[in-house]
Amino acid sequence: MSRTRLWIAAGGLATALTACPTRTPAPPPAVPSIQVPPGCERNQTGEYQHADNPSFRYQGADDGSTLTLSVTRAWQEAPTTPDGGTAVSIVLERTPEGFVGETRATAFTAAGTACPVSFPTRAVGCDDQGLTLHSVSAMALDEDCRPATHGPPPEWKEQRLLKREAQAQPVPDAGTPLGDGGV
Repeated sequence: MSRTRLWIAAGGLATALTACPTRTPAPPPAVPSIQVPPGCERNQTGEYQHADNPSFRYQGADDGSTLTLSVTRAWQEAPTTPDGGTAVSIVLERTPEGFVGETRATAFTAAGTACPVSFPTRAVGCDDQGLTLHSVSAMALDEDCRPATHGPPPEWKEQRLLKREAQAQPVPDAGTPLGDGGV
């Protein structure tokens, strides 16, 4: 190839490369920030009891993004199960819309039909003493397990869950001899 052609080819290649717009990489998509009430970003694992009715207990498991509270009932006497012994759980996720989720339970129609239900639930406060939740606490169901078109509207209520302190374990008396009288 002659020197003239080589310079023309090199010049054409350089012109073609400089004429192409440079592509800047697209910025990575913005990750929406999590918006939760102050204190709710901390791990909420632990045992809780309802502030108004301490016989309702809650076992919390928190993986950093989701808090699951399993509800149990502590009975002082022989257990009776007016709720049919159904399991209730609260599942809340830390999202850009808040610390939100649902309470899952089984409700019963007037005729006694069991209906799986879920109520919207939101954590509105977290502090050293516990959690404050805002949730639907009651709603009317029709016989097909759907929200009733007549009757009272769903009732919203704040629920305060208090952290339970670890029960102190008895400490053995160091002055008590063991076995054969200490000999």
